[in-house]
Amino acid sequence: MSASTPSPFPPVKEQLAEIRSGVAEIVPEPELEKKLERSRSTGRPLLIKFGADPSAPDLHIGHAVVINKLRTFQRLGHQVVFLIGDFTGMIGDPSGKSKTRKALSRDEVLANAETYKAQIYKLLDPERTQIRFNSEWFAPMPIDEFMKLTSRYTVARLLERDDFRKRFTEQTPITMMEMLYPLIQGYDSVALKADVELGGRDQTFNLLVGRTLQEAYGQEPQVILTMPILEGTDGEQKMSKSLGNYIGVCDSPRDIFGRTMSIPDGLILRWFRLATDLPAAELDAIEAALGAGENPSTFKRRLGRELVRLYHDGEQAQAAEAEFNSLFRQGGVPEDVAERVLSESVALIDLLCEAGLAESKGEARKLIRQGAVSLDGLKLSDEAGRLEPADTARVLKVGKRRFLRLTSGA
Repeated sequence: MSASTPSPFPPVKEQLAEIRSGVAEIVPEPELEKKLERSRSTGRPLLIKFGADPSAPDLHIGHAVVINKLRTFQRLGHQVVFLIGDFTGMIGDPSGKSKTRKALSRDEVLANAETYKAQIYKLLDPERTQIRFNSEWFAPMPIDEFMKLTSRYTVARLLERDDFRKRFTEQTPITMMEMLYPLIQGYDSVALKADVELGGRDQTFNLLVGRTLQEAYGQEPQVILTMPILEGTDGEQKMSKSLGNYIGVCDSPRDIFGRTMSIPDGLILRWFRLATDLPAAELDAIEAALGAGENPSTFKRRLGRELVRLYHDGEQAQAAEAEFNSLFRQGGVPEDVAERVLSESVALIDLLCEAGLAESKGEARKLIRQGAVSLDGLKLSDEAGRLEPADTARVLKVGKRRFLRLTSGA
């Protein structure tokens, strides 16, 4: 790029300020600065890599913590590669696992990958996003080339990883396939010639392997950028679909807003900083207001609106809040509640399971014992109870957000 041609990228200091915001660690930051300077002088965008194994069919806002930082790089003019690990997904990332994971079938991985493709553009600019699959280079890789890859790293280095070392010490099985996972993920960076790779803090070891392998293959090593891990709605454990403490990026506006309102007050600021795209000045103002003792509920509502706006739009954010007010302040019932014709007597536990209001009879009994099940506002406490047909419509409610309208069918 000639000196007279304006750079398509902001000044490096401005870029670094945006990139650093909310980040756990940049390794090493001086190399990132050099890459940004070269990018600005040549006009070539950096290639920013983020990989996700399609081990579950839905992305949630815990994933979005990292993906929002990808969007920052896109706003700064850089190119993002969202890598779907259809090959590594059949192994399963062993990071932080105390035992061997169940491997997914090829069909399960591909089905989940399709949902990722449908969801990712809710979060990223399609014009600056490439979607790639790591089976592109692993499926045709000859066995001798794969063996060369395994020679680039030592078992001793792999056993430096906390979870592997702990399992080895406790004599808990570690499969060879799990041991190969960091190498396979690291080689993705070689195949893509990544400049920067993003991930959660629990991915640091795997990302460092990518740097090592790039150097072994004669490439300039990528810079690693890790993001904090977002706690789920319970306020304690990492957000996870398996723990049920998540908010999916494709959830309805009602569910996104309602679940946000259930988080502990102590998470409000952290969620604002990690899960929204508000500018730093606004986040600082929210922190100051909360510190001055303003009502946390006011900011929790704003957080709910911001999350609905991100994954739907502003109009639906307002509507979700209005519906929340109707349901929880005024005791209302959603307009689009599911209906069930009740033409004969049915056991309450069976109805809860058949209608999808409980995942099992055990959960149904637990919900009844907890007082979470009511009919027209009256709690149902008999686990052996039955519901009889009635002449008028009634509303069965489970918890705060699950409803079923019962009609006679007449």
